[in-house]
Amino acid sequence: MLDAQSATAAPPIIRREEYRAPDWLVPEVELDFALDPAATRIKARFHVTRNGAHHRPLRLDGDGLTALSVTIDGAADDDAWRMAGDDLLIDLSGESHLIETEVEISPQANTQLMGLYASTGMLCTQCEPEGFRRITFFPDRPDILSRYTVRLEADKARFPVLLSNGDLVGSGDLDGGRHFARWVDPFPKPTYLFALVAADLKANVDQFATMSGRNVKLAIWVAEADLPKTGHAMAALKASMAWDEKVYGREYDLGEFNIVAVADFNFGAMENKSLNIFNSRYVLADPETATDADFDAVAGVVAHEYFHNWSGNRVTCRDWFQLSLKEGFTVFRDQAFSADQGSPAVKRIEDVRGLRAAQFPEDAGPLAHPIRPESYIEISNFYTATVYNKGAEIIRMLHTMLGPQRFRAGTDLYFTRHDGTAATCEDFVLAMEEASGVDLSRFRLWYSQAGTPRVKATLTHEAASGRAHLTLEQSVPATPGQPDKQPMPIPLRLDLFGEKTQRSFGGERLVMLDDDRLDVTFEGIGERPVLSINRGFSAPVIIETDRSAADLAFLSAHDDDPFARYEAMQQLMLDTLVGSVANGKADHGPVIEAVQRTLTDPMLDSAFIGEAVLLPSEGFIGDQMLVVDPQAIHQAREALRRDLGTTLSDAWRDAYDRSRANRFEQTPQAKGARRLRNVSLGFMMAGKATDVPGIAKDQFDAADNMTDRQGALGILSNVYAPERDAAFSDFYARYRDNGLVLDKWFTTQALSVRPDTIDQVIDLADHPDFTLNNPNRLRSLVGALSANQLVFHDPSGRGYRFLADMVLAVDKLNPQTAAKLVPPLGRWRRFGETAQTAMRAELERIVSTPGLSKDVFEQVSKSLV
Repeated sequence: MLDAQSATAAPPIIRREEYRAPDWLVPEVELDFALDPAATRIKARFHVTRNGAHHRPLRLDGDGLTALSVTIDGAADDDAWRMAGDDLLIDLSGESHLIETEVEISPQANTQLMGLYASTGMLCTQCEPEGFRRITFFPDRPDILSRYTVRLEADKARFPVLLSNGDLVGSGDLDGGRHFARWVDPFPKPTYLFALVAADLKANVDQFATMSGRNVKLAIWVAEADLPKTGHAMAALKASMAWDEKVYGREYDLGEFNIVAVADFNFGAMENKSLNIFNSRYVLADPETATDADFDAVAGVVAHEYFHNWSGNRVTCRDWFQLSLKEGFTVFRDQAFSADQGSPAVKRIEDVRGLRAAQFPEDAGPLAHPIRPESYIEISNFYTATVYNKGAEIIRMLHTMLGPQRFRAGTDLYFTRHDGTAATCEDFVLAMEEASGVDLSRFRLWYSQAGTPRVKATLTHEAASGRAHLTLEQSVPATPGQPDKQPMPIPLRLDLFGEKTQRSFGGERLVMLDDDRLDVTFEGIGERPVLSINRGFSAPVIIETDRSAADLAFLSAHDDDPFARYEAMQQLMLDTLVGSVANGKADHGPVIEAVQRTLTDPMLDSAFIGEAVLLPSEGFIGDQMLVVDPQAIHQAREALRRDLGTTLSDAWRDAYDRSRANRFEQTPQAKGARRLRNVSLGFMMAGKATDVPGIAKDQFDAADNMTDRQGALGILSNVYAPERDAAFSDFYARYRDNGLVLDKWFTTQALSVRPDTIDQVIDLADHPDFTLNNPNRLRSLVGALSANQLVFHDPSGRGYRFLADMVLAVDKLNPQTAAKLVPPLGRWRRFGETAQTAMRAELERIVSTPGLSKDVFEQVSKSLV
């Protein structure tokens, strides 16, 4: 229970049902920046027009601004305006007025990294969701769409590059060593898409010819030393532009497109119109410093932010409750793009693994919310796996239900109808409905109901009649504020395979479960069938079946859907591990046989094998249990890994040797070989053979790429061996001046499962290279520890105390980043009594701290209710 002081200090709740159209519109705005790290002055000039019949004043949002002047229709009248907290209120009598303001801010003092701030010698902005109010007074909401003209002025020697949205229309030198640049963006946009950068950077410049024949100038701006690391991002940008034209018919609409890499950034990247600002980890990549996963992430994020030009910018959100309108749709688009660039099967496996690791626990915890939330205290807290990843799965279900042609017709209608407007999730679904002719009234439940549906599938077979009967039953669990749920429409791709013939009975079919129960009958089933269900993960649900270990092993060997084949193997492993935790022992034989069969199947590619033979994570195993026992889960998983490592020792070594690469290549085949090589090395280490630490160190030393080097380091991190200490020392000495790679050094140590890991993490928090000011560095240590289920839940409670200390320290600097650290503590109800007490005590300590931000207050208070 919250104490009285915390309860009375609770910030106001914003509710979706209370949305009201803006009182005043701002069609055009002119901004003039006199840039300086210590004291930047911003002049704003804009006309406002009354929206509807009302007499309410003009309210201009502000946050920490120093007002220097305010004029109305050219006159300075101090009686006409007043401050209401941080906001500026102006009483206006007419229908249209000219407003001019001048404010001063200090970018170098802005540790929140929202608004205009300084980072490694540059000035840059982050305005989503509500950072623009930290730059100048303005109605800072997504349904105010304005055309921007921006003039930037700065010291030329210090900031030779001046960038903003739109196209550059003028530039030149000024007296006193200063210079200016003038940018015009002809497309109306909300404040959250405004951006500027002033820096000393160099550009990788290229061009792209659009489908209508226009040439677009492309530039990726980085520190000069990082230019060689931008080639992959540029290739991904050009591929994204071509893909969006081909798949969605969407052409880029301006003469230039700029990307800037920033070291200090709360997010992955930001889709500001024509000036995308990126966390540098999603721009810079070369074999020496980036893993294959990093290369994939760069391509995926570049695509995501570019695709936002239409699904987010040209059509934006009416209000922040509609966030998944742009993010869920765009995640689906970037996932499809990435699948087309490599292995669709492996990409689908990676996406579902990420969904289950982050979103399923969110849906099952105190912070559960629909993809279109009903209320919030701080909107930054809803940049969640539910809004993004589950949102993408809901769009994917629409694609599955409608088919590619009708889905494309729906997106065409959506873009055409809402171009240049602020739309809602309902607008998107309505466009799909009208273009396809399919009634989606019940499908709308996916936007309003939280929780992960559970589907129970029961299959029976009548040998005499040749019929099989499948019964599907669904339930949607209660979540905070939603105790009772309606049945959801769930599209399930499924098939039946003959146990003896190993063949499909008639091929895959799509079944719609749109009620509590559905019975499906199959004819002509002449032998015992085995059920393959939710193929391709056609719906974000939990499937419960009575399939035996033999059935799952059969599917892991014979299913013709790659994801279903992977899923059968994972379910076989999961059932074995859950049984082991419950009973203290388990028969590892079926898993070992299935892994051996997969590992030695010549028809499977290395990338798929590397994914299929991995055991479920300790966190995912815990998600299957009513009460999570981290120590028992770790012991059960390690026992199975050890058995796999020893029993299949020769097979692992053979896989390791045959996937050895002579030189680095960024091809799907080479990436798959590296994946299998490192997975095999991990199982070899689990088998406890005495020569494996030496093999891992040899791989570390000889690696010509970061995937193999960090792979070896991660495997060595869990053992006590001189090779481990030498590898970590060498890694630090080699990369101590590269911030992104040094993040890997911190993370690898925080993910170790050695008993001394908690001590090492606490020591690393005092390391000279650790800082609370850089979100990447903070996540690399603190975020990694909280993801390490065994160590974070150390019975001493030191992991909980460490995380709470970090939350409180970071909240004073960067509330948005601090709030994102809270959820692991919020899952306290899932653990045993001792852990519950300790975790809850840390949450209560946080929430009772005076001066707590609303970002952290919301996360913690909801976790305690």
